[in-house]
Amino acid sequence: METRWSLTIDCAQPAKLARFWALALGYAEKPAPAGFERWEDWFAHHDIPEEEWDEGAYLSDPDGVGPDVSFLRVPESKVVKNRLHLDIQVGGGRSTPWEVRWPRVAEAVERLTASGATVIRQDELQGRPDHVVMADPEGNEFCLV
Repeated sequence: METRWSLTIDCAQPAKLARFWALALGYAEKPAPAGFERWEDWFAHHDIPEEEWDEGAYLSDPDGVGPDVSFLRVPESKVVKNRLHLDIQVGGGRSTPWEVRWPRVAEAVERLTASGATVIRQDELQGRPDHVVMADPEGNEFCLV
């Protein structure tokens, strides 16, 4: 039996970080739970104080295949390197020919940098670029392959 799972990212600005990751992953804002037109309606129904309504943001894969991603506000900032990171296969992954894959990776680096990401480093394999290690707007590392 498959176990459904989701990813939760602690952050300072949930809505802002969710917008970045929606762009990076091709995700969309997660629809409100069944029976509710808006998240605000769900929050009110469950007596969540209005001042807490912006404490999180939620994304889902529009195709319903990938895991949901949640962003939750926490008081502390990121301090050390992630022990877990995403490899985003924007180029198709290493099974895609380099001549096809690398231009896709380079385009994604430009697009995500324009949206607030930073390049940490570009790693090479056999003398040519292989993947790019980046950080999202709050410093969480990820790779473009």
